[in-house]
Amino acid sequence: MAAVVPQDECESLVGRPIVSTMALDGSEPIAGARHAARSFMTALQAVHGIPVSDRAMSMVELVVSELVTNAYKYAPGPCLVDLEVRDGAVEISVWDTDAQLPAASPADAGRIGQHGLEIAMAVCRSFEVRREPVGKRVKVTIGLADDPGGHPAGRLA
Repeated sequence: MAAVVPQDECESLVGRPIVSTMALDGSEPIAGARHAARSFMTALQAVHGIPVSDRAMSMVELVVSELVTNAYKYAPGPCLVDLEVRDGAVEISVWDTDAQLPAASPADAGRIGQHGLEIAMAVCRSFEVRREPVGKRVKVTIGLADDPGGHPAGRLA
């Protein structure tokens, strides 16, 4: 039987942010983060009725995977992933325990791997990295709708 939410409780949810927070510290955190990101994006459509393009669905999953991979590769300890919908976009925030800020590697056609940060920067509407009192936070934004101009990051060229 489906749960019935009283009208006054439904009204109290209007205007509230749609947020998901994950603490990751396990044997398969990257796969778990990808799965949680896809579930969050699916719920945006199914539960909240917010349109999400196929591109946005894929890009959120990809960027969460890349950022969590970097956190586990370079930072000791757990990481936190926040997903929040605001202004027609999903904001992805990944915190880890390493205070060293990441930097994209110089272009090198022969380099294998180490492209995660470049990928995230290329497909996101915005990209920000900042030190926290402990560790650092990487914050990116991905538009939920496709860009009419076809730009993969959802921003006008």
